[in-house]
Amino acid sequence: MFGFTGILLNHRDVMKIPIGRMEPREIQLALPDPRPADPKALAAWLGQTLSVDTRHARIRREPARTLIWQDQPVQQPASWQINIRNPQHLLSADYWEGNAFVTVKQSDANLLQTLNNLHKGTGMGVGWVLLIDTLAGGLILLSVTGTLLWTRLHGSRLAAAGLGFGSLTLATFFILQAIGG
Repeated sequence: MFGFTGILLNHRDVMKIPIGRMEPREIQLALPDPRPADPKALAAWLGQTLSVDTRHARIRREPARTLIWQDQPVQQPASWQINIRNPQHLLSADYWEGNAFVTVKQSDANLLQTLNNLHKGTGMGVGWVLLIDTLAGGLILLSVTGTLLWTRLHGSRLAAAGLGFGSLTLATFFILQAIGG
């Protein structure tokens, strides 16, 4: 499954493979009286109201600021964003301080998008990331040991493997330099 989703991700642009979709929905919920005092309280209220686990929600709070609109200073209120993500669902809530409502957007992934989210580790915990890293490390180890077995550690095959690994290392270095600089 990991290899299948890797192939889909690798060829999605070139071969125009429809790897998956998110089906979006949007609602506006009226806030209770009194309104939640901070983003954590809003996340807790959303969890109770929508029956969603908000323990791992990403909360971002932007302070109020003054903006220039048509050469006039305008005071923009503070805003709160709450994002909850797992491989199958994305829930995003936006609230501007002073509003009586919160805008909630939810997107549900189809099967292919869910598999690709699992492949990328989207919305997954530390355990899943460690599992994926272990699989990747195992594949690297298999490649290196397979190459060493092919060379039988002598002769022209060992020189060819050394040139191949050296070229790969040099190409990786140049790519990283081009990206970073």
